[in-house]
Amino acid sequence: MRDYYEILGIGRDADADGIKKAYRKLALQYHPDRNGGDKEAEGKFKEATEAYEVLKDPTKRSAYDRFGHAGVKGGAGGAGGFRGFDFSDALEVFMRDFGGFGLDDLFGARGRGGARTGPRKGPDIRLRLQVTLQEVATGTEKTLRVRVLDPCERCGGSGGADGAEPVTCSTCGGAGEVRRVQRSMLGQLMSVTPCPTCRGEGRVVDRLCEGCDGEGVKAGEATLDVQVPAGVSTGDYITLRGQGSQGSRGGVRGDVYVVLEVQEDPRFARDGADVICELPVTFTQAALGARLEVPTVLGQTEIEVEPGTQSGRILRLRGEGLPRLQAAGRGDQLVRIVVWVPTELTPEQEKRVRALAEVEAAAPERVDSGREGGGFWSRVKQAFSA
Repeated sequence: MRDYYEILGIGRDADADGIKKAYRKLALQYHPDRNGGDKEAEGKFKEATEAYEVLKDPTKRSAYDRFGHAGVKGGAGGAGGFRGFDFSDALEVFMRDFGGFGLDDLFGARGRGGARTGPRKGPDIRLRLQVTLQEVATGTEKTLRVRVLDPCERCGGSGGADGAEPVTCSTCGGAGEVRRVQRSMLGQLMSVTPCPTCRGEGRVVDRLCEGCDGEGVKAGEATLDVQVPAGVSTGDYITLRGQGSQGSRGGVRGDVYVVLEVQEDPRFARDGADVICELPVTFTQAALGARLEVPTVLGQTEIEVEPGTQSGRILRLRGEGLPRLQAAGRGDQLVRIVVWVPTELTPEQEKRVRALAEVEAAAPERVDSGREGGGFWSRVKQAFSA
């Protein structure tokens, strides 16, 4: 992963104000509402937000400066566990620190000093959707029920009784804001605030629709069909354009962001498209060799355990992993052999084991597991890079 300072384009001595300014510039450049759902832009938006969220926090920044990414993601010296940062988190961070102006203001839709008159886009909706590892392997379709704002049937979305159209606000003259001048020791101070009468829209409805109290929208429920592609991971998201809540005054619908969360499967650990599992075997199976069944994400298959297989050896099942998202092929499944030692023996078993003890050779000073020698995780790393 790229260096956080490099992502924001700042030096390691940057102060809090410099970090915030650098992030705001990138966030506005790559925000999804400005880039029409472009995946590359959304990825850069998330990347910049993650860097900002770490560097703006003195504790996380200190841990990052000392230990790198491991320091803020649960590794050595971790600063509280910065795990699972996804696109929805990035949107929340942006709106938390810069959402007070409204997205229309930030992206220039309002214009400097102008009112947000006319139709407005409806609010976006964020949902979390859990999928199983089996659904990741095949892809799936989910149907969701979600609460949305729909156009008021009584007024057709105008907000006015009997179809009455909004008129210019008399308080602000259509500007959508009011200016107040106060005298102080420093001279005249002018404050600009949204108009309290029209709430910044510049227009008001004289006779409000009784069905929606002039809002033009009412609470409703929608059914959404979500196509989840194979190979997704936790934190991936699906954007459903124009399927969110209806905008006020006849504005277009907002979007729906479906953030995916892959449920853990106790049988497997996952690394991208590859999966890892453990296969317990008896001493005789490891010593004499055996052909055994092993679980896969989508069922079972057989694996050959060679005579003399040591506990901890890793065997590879090519193509039994997960599909690669937006790429061809599948990952592999790595099977770690674990020799099972019984904790209790029957009298007959104990007799035979003692007989074996009389003829077996002494254990060597070091066990050679073959080409997978070394610690378990080093062997996993070797297997993944093979």
